[in-house]
Amino acid sequence: MNARVNPHPSMSLPVAPYARIKQYLKDELSRGRWPPGAAMPSDAELVAQFGVSRMTVTRALNELRSEGLIERVQGVGTFAAHLFRVASTLRIRDLHEEITARGHRHHAEVHLARQEKAADGLAQRLGLAVGAPVFHTLIVHFENGVPLQCEDRYVNPASAPDYLGCDFTQVTPTQYLLQVAPLWEAQYAIEAACPTAQEARLLGIQGDEPCLIVVRRTVSQDVPITLARLVHPGSRYLLQGEFKP
Repeated sequence: MNARVNPHPSMSLPVAPYARIKQYLKDELSRGRWPPGAAMPSDAELVAQFGVSRMTVTRALNELRSEGLIERVQGVGTFAAHLFRVASTLRIRDLHEEITARGHRHHAEVHLARQEKAADGLAQRLGLAVGAPVFHTLIVHFENGVPLQCEDRYVNPASAPDYLGCDFTQVTPTQYLLQVAPLWEAQYAIEAACPTAQEARLLGIQGDEPCLIVVRRTVSQDVPITLARLVHPGSRYLLQGEFKP
């Protein structure tokens, strides 16, 4: 069996011009050079800056637009996207919006909202020192009076210092966090599993009922925002998405 040999860095293929432009714009967006909605360099400016054809610039911008990082308005220009609207494999959408879009009623019950000390594993995932303050909320969301989601969330105080001052019966944590700390990156883990005893009690289900469990971590410009465990009874929730090649 032949072993695979990785080429020496000096032997690697040169980066295509469009890819170089695309990476430059992504890097500057991640640093916050162009906040959401801000105008970005025009096609002509990028052509002059990189010494490439307009077609090359167009390809780079079209790929960024397909990834949801920029918005292009014909005859107007290129703008940094509102990143909380980005949708790829999964879309971060406020549960209140989902429920009301169906013409149903949403309400929430807050079972916990307090400051705690971050334990080792949690501290690492939120970029905190062990024992540092962390905000913790436990909320159950209802659709037409039926429990739909148990949301167990930890928040980095540096990203949302006023988090615990919110009335989460009136605004969801997702709504609030997208306003004060627009995300740049989201990481998901999804599994089908049974709820904990506490989750089963809060959702009004049996302990052996299958649930869809989503653990989501979000980051804004390299600063962790939140780590949330979202538990949905399998019989009451459908996860949908779309793919466009």
